[in-house]
Amino acid sequence: MENKDDLLVIIGPTAIGKTTISINIAKKLNGEIISADSMQIYKYMDIGTAKVTLEEMDHVPHYMLDMVYPDEEFTVADFKNKAEKHIEKINKSDKLPILVGGTGLYLNSIVYELNFTKVEANEEFRKKYDYLADMYGNQYIHDELSKVDAVSANRININDRQRIIRALEIYHETGKPMSYYNKNFRKETDKYNLTMIGLTMDRAKLYSRINRRVDLMLEEGLIDEVRKLMDMGYGKDLVSMQGIGYKEIISYLEGETKLDETIEMLKRNTRRYAKRQLTWFRRDNRIKWIDINKYDSIEKISETIISYIK
Repeated sequence: MENKDDLLVIIGPTAIGKTTISINIAKKLNGEIISADSMQIYKYMDIGTAKVTLEEMDHVPHYMLDMVYPDEEFTVADFKNKAEKHIEKINKSDKLPILVGGTGLYLNSIVYELNFTKVEANEEFRKKYDYLADMYGNQYIHDELSKVDAVSANRININDRQRIIRALEIYHETGKPMSYYNKNFRKETDKYNLTMIGLTMDRAKLYSRINRRVDLMLEEGLIDEVRKLMDMGYGKDLVSMQGIGYKEIISYLEGETKLDETIEMLKRNTRRYAKRQLTWFRRDNRIKWIDINKYDSIEKISETIISYIK
C-alpha cells in the first residue's frame, strides 16, 4: 500500500487561539502551517483578519497568506489546488503540514472529496453572467440562482458575484445544482494520515475573548486600515470588503453608523460567526474536541493534541 501524506488539522471558532497553539505545536513537531482562512488570503488586510505577524510566526513557515489583491478572484478550487501542493511538498521535506483555520469550505475541500471543483470553467458562460450582473445588478443573477438551486442561493451572499456565477455554471454544465454535489459527493478523503483537532471553550468566555479582540483591532488601527483600502480604490461591493470587520467599518466611514454602534455591531457579528463556525464543524465526527478551558497552559494543550496524532 502506498504511503499516505501526514496531515494535522486544527480548527475552531474565531478568537479561540488557533494561531498561538498551532505555532507551539509546529515548533515541537517540526511542522509548517497552511492557513485555511478565506480572509487572510488578501494582501493589505491584516488587522481585521487577525493575520499572524512575522514576530508571532517565530520562524515557523506559513503558507496561503497574502495570495491575492482584495479585488482578485480566489475560489475554493484555487485554495484546494494550492493547499494540496503545499501539503505534498511539506511531507516530502520530512516536516508535518498543519492546516489551521476557521473557513469551513476551505477545510472541507481538503478533508472531503468535493467533486464540484472538478467542473471545468466555462468562460463564455461566466462572461454572459458577469455582463448580466453589470447590467441589472447582483440581485438579478442571485434570483436566477434561487430558481435552480435555492439551497446554494441561501448560503451565498448576494455580493459574492463569483460564487453565484460558479453555482450557476455548475448547474448549467451538469444539470444538477451545486448543493446536490455538496450533499451527495461529500465523501471523507482517505488521501492522508489525518488527525483533526477542534478547539472549543465555554461560550461566554469565547464571546468575551471576541469582544476583547475587537477592541484590540481598533487600538491597532483597524479604522485606518479600512480607510486606506478604500483610498486605494477597493470598493465596498468587493467580496473581500464584505468580510466581518470591514463592512462594519465601511458603514461607519460612510457616516451610516456612529462609532459605538459600529463597535457593538462588529462584536455581535463576530460572535454570530463563531457560533456558525462551531455548528459547521460539529458535523464532522472525525474531529477530536479539546476544551481549552480545562488546561492551564498552551504547553498542556499542545501535549494533549500531540498525544492524539496517529
